[in-house]
Amino acid sequence: MVKYLGSKRTLVPAIRAAAGALGVCSACDLFAGTTRVGQALRRAGIRVHSNDLATYSEALGRAYIAAGEDVDRSRVRELLAHLGSLPGRRGYFTETFCERARFFQPHNGMRVDAIRDEIDALELTAVERGLLLTSLLEAADRVDSTCGLQMAYVKRWAPRSFKALELREPVAIEGPAGTVTRADALALEPGGVECVYLDPPYNQHSYFSNYHVWETLIRWDAPDHYGVACKRVDCRTTKSPFNRRRDAGPALAGLVERLAAPWLLLSCSDEGFHALDDLVALLAERGHVRTVAIPFKRYVGAQIGIFDPAGRRVGEVSHLRNTELLFVAGPDAGLAERAARAAADAVASPALPAAA
Repeated sequence: MVKYLGSKRTLVPAIRAAAGALGVCSACDLFAGTTRVGQALRRAGIRVHSNDLATYSEALGRAYIAAGEDVDRSRVRELLAHLGSLPGRRGYFTETFCERARFFQPHNGMRVDAIRDEIDALELTAVERGLLLTSLLEAADRVDSTCGLQMAYVKRWAPRSFKALELREPVAIEGPAGTVTRADALALEPGGVECVYLDPPYNQHSYFSNYHVWETLIRWDAPDHYGVACKRVDCRTTKSPFNRRRDAGPALAGLVERLAAPWLLLSCSDEGFHALDDLVALLAERGHVRTVAIPFKRYVGAQIGIFDPAGRRVGEVSHLRNTELLFVAGPDAGLAERAARAAADAVASPALPAAA
């Protein structure tokens, strides 16, 4: 699984336990990211619809949510062996992310260039393409030279960056095969699902900018770029209302009001734009609300302070932990309570006092 600031690794047991306690058979992960939550729900026997506006999330969704038993895994392995045998060649990726910026060492960047060009030359189904792109993305992630975010790279090459890029077959996820879309969550109506999991951005930092390298790797569109990190120029214009304090509340309220699924699971950080009381009041319009508080270790960048491009420390660590809040909202008070308790038990975290 790729390094990802928005990863719900710590929350996954709670989310899976809550969905299991609700007894739902279908769910939509509306802001899917790396699909970690969708994978967990699929393993629990739930049919998942995975959605995100990011192109890399769509590829991951095809590999981990949509890929079913009908995939010819032997063919996938043969394709990966072919791609892995290609000699590297210098292209846009090497020039941009290895020479102008230093996200990867050139020997790996050249292999990314060769492999990614070849993927576009192959005749593939949508799922096969997703599997190959996911393999390449994850291989690149294992040899990058960052702290996880692509806003900057580390001053000296990370030890892992010296390793050779290695393609691995994405693991087959047990459970029913699902569906994938790449759409704006504010415009998508995931019909026919019993539960929607919401994990919207909760502060000013854009995932599109934070993971612009992955977006370019999947799109393969050689965009113009700017700045030390060689961010795509469309990072300047691709903005979400969830990344603006004044707009985040109304955007979430409109989304919650529009969704037709009887059950909602919502996660949010106490460091975000949304106040606990406001979220409880909003979700209470959907029925009964229960809340679980889960202690959470902050991302690695927050643990090492702030440094300028020359490596000089220019900031200090403010705090190392925060709290993630998981809300369960729906029509049945007993089920909501059971789901919240199951989530709390899954992470050994006490449930907060119940709301109506």
